[in-house]
Amino acid sequence: MNDHIKVLCTAGLWLLFGCNQPETYRTSSAPPENVPPPNKTEVITGSAVSVNRKVANAVDIIARKQVPILCYHQLRDWKPTDSKRAKDYIVPTAVFEEQIKLLADSGYTAILPDQLMNYLKYGDPLPDKPVMLTFDDTDLDQYTLAKPVMDKYKFKGVFFIMTVSLNKPRYMSREQVKQLSDEGHVIGSHTWDHMNVKKLTAPDWAIQIDKPLKQLEEITGKPVKYFAYPFGLWKPEVIPGIRERQFEGAFQLSASLDEKDPLYTIRRIIVPGQWSAQTMYKAMERSFQ
Repeated sequence: MNDHIKVLCTAGLWLLFGCNQPETYRTSSAPPENVPPPNKTEVITGSAVSVNRKVANAVDIIARKQVPILCYHQLRDWKPTDSKRAKDYIVPTAVFEEQIKLLADSGYTAILPDQLMNYLKYGDPLPDKPVMLTFDDTDLDQYTLAKPVMDKYKFKGVFFIMTVSLNKPRYMSREQVKQLSDEGHVIGSHTWDHMNVKKLTAPDWAIQIDKPLKQLEEITGKPVKYFAYPFGLWKPEVIPGIRERQFEGAFQLSASLDEKDPLYTIRRIIVPGQWSAQTMYKAMERSFQ
């Protein structure tokens, strides 16, 4: 619980002060002054041609306007036994639908991580008002309650799966995870049992990172390219290990982007259960202005 409290406190600071980023989702044609050129080229192979594209350096990536990314956990109505702290992570069903409806009515388009990465790495354009919806921890209500609401408003999301929970009561089954993937949602990894990656020892990597990655790829039949840090916590020393395991990006919560590896410290904000649709909307716009 101490890690969760730290995350919520950090998120609160971001909501108060925001992050000063440029106001456009499209890159300027003129390169920034005194910035070293990109030092990496990726080859993108299409059906007819192969194209070399230069990947932006960390300075350029950090300079791009951040896309609003929301993080949800449990979605259900509150119970009398729920503590105030628990309600920080439990969004009532009706409130969730009000939030998604407000985003849709306000002209937001839900994007997925590949679109985000192409924007961050290459400056590819995004919709005028992009947003990303992410869901952590494999909770069953994400499938039974969130998915129908998202279907209604034609939004897709990203589900970060904690594989120890698969097929257990109150959590998603393997078949439900596959269905989400088959219907166009993105499945990412959230470790095996939600271990804080800052505490990983050498033997832990096989259990917490490698095993879930293989399992999720077997379930979906697709590469798993994105990772979310449990509790949103990370440290620079773990990023090389995440990168080496084919992950193209990793998501934290509200801390600053890493100056060397911004693609592995992409920001999100938790949506507490006490937030109304309007509160969520205003907080989102402040934090990602």
